[in-house]
Amino acid sequence: MASGSSTSANADSKRQRALPVPRAVADLTTFTPDSSIASDVIPSMNFGERANNRQPDMIVLHYTGMPDVEGAITQLCTPGTEVSAHYIVLEDGRIVQCVPESKRAWHAGVSFWAGEDDINSCSIGVEIVNRGHDWGYPDFPLRQIAAVIALCRGIMLRRKVPSHRVLGHSDVAPARKKDPGEKFPWHSLANSGVGHWVQPAPVVRGDALMLGAISDDVAKMQAAFARYGYNIPTHGKYDGATMEAVTAFQRHFRPERIDGIADRSTMATLHALLASLPQDATTATDAR
Repeated sequence: MASGSSTSANADSKRQRALPVPRAVADLTTFTPDSSIASDVIPSMNFGERANNRQPDMIVLHYTGMPDVEGAITQLCTPGTEVSAHYIVLEDGRIVQCVPESKRAWHAGVSFWAGEDDINSCSIGVEIVNRGHDWGYPDFPLRQIAAVIALCRGIMLRRKVPSHRVLGHSDVAPARKKDPGEKFPWHSLANSGVGHWVQPAPVVRGDALMLGAISDDVAKMQAAFARYGYNIPTHGKYDGATMEAVTAFQRHFRPERIDGIADRSTMATLHALLASLPQDATTATDAR
């Protein structure tokens, strides 16, 4: 019993340890958080105004991709780093707000989705503390995922964000990013009303399209990905950009196999997602 109590106390102590506040922002005036479940505000100066007074109708989820939370908060909040996010979700479930939702945080970089190329102006950026692929890529704790779900549900209600516009950084920037990655439990979020999801089609043997292929079938495949929102060419050649988009899709929606090959499972999953979208949600290819 004593051993168990000690373990519990240590865990509580670890969860409640003081957050690291970068020296450069320690004296900045804080603000009232937009989310009622945000436990702390650590203001970042790395933000601007949303273009054309654009109101956010998208959520982009990231992982921090750094060895520790101290480094992540310093990177996101220190002036001059040119990066930030509206929220940081810690491993213990605490939520820190760094930029007011009304402002344009600098989280997505060069990115594109469904005809829009200024994703920072139309989105809320949520950084999830996780070391990422370069530092061992651990599982996301249940407490942390519960906090992400609660945070996103609140944003969706406040900002009228549709489920299919809750996306990963790799979806909007497939050539550059992998986060939040294949371990991120998108299915759990969808079960709570956050994000768009269908049960992935099983991986089976059969015909597939892959790098180097040139055909009408490739063009049709590209058009289907473009309708969902991905920045993908529709010229009929399975090039590097096409492979990157397919890989990002698999990382999000069919994580059993991530190889950038448009196999039967990948295409069946994509078409099921398209069929379950609201009628006005798909992006017309000829509008690009």
